[in-house]
Amino acid sequence: MNNPVLDMISKIIPLSNALKRDVTSKLTFAKIDRKQILLKEGEVCNYLYFVQKGLLRSFYDKEDQDITNWFLLENDLAISLLSFYRRQPSFETIETLEDSELLYIHYDDLMELYRKFPIFNVVGRVLTEEYYCRSEEKTIALRKQSATEKYADFMNQYPEIINRVPKKYIASYLGVTTETLSRIKASKL
Repeated sequence: MNNPVLDMISKIIPLSNALKRDVTSKLTFAKIDRKQILLKEGEVCNYLYFVQKGLLRSFYDKEDQDITNWFLLENDLAISLLSFYRRQPSFETIETLEDSELLYIHYDDLMELYRKFPIFNVVGRVLTEEYYCRSEEKTIALRKQSATEKYADFMNQYPEIINRVPKKYIASYLGVTTETLSRIKASKL
């Protein structure tokens, strides 16, 4: 059986049969309908999700507005990082935007894999670096780029998402109003 999580890990480190077996035994598969909440703000994030199929978003509330923090597509990891690793209540909510197929692992099981297979810690470091760099790039873009530049970068990064996500979520992700987003899109035609 093809396991996309093992495929992702094998691009980072060589996998022993024991590590493959233990990772596979700790993963759970789930089909989740669209508009389902995987993590609610205020809860502790106990699971790391791998998006096999579908689309998720994370968002938080600010002054009675919901602000999209991330879009998570196929082959992405979905997690509330601070909540998961610090074992504290999440500031964000994670929901499915489409019917999704997910593989997920519980925090305790992941920690057990780190203890049992020290080489597996390299996977955690490499993936954390990747997602931290994405976060840093987003922060820089939000601070330094114009709305038009942010939209252009978004389209380069997520070209397939424009038809999968409501405009209001894209606008909130970019930090612009839906009206501004409509003007930017119209000027690009």
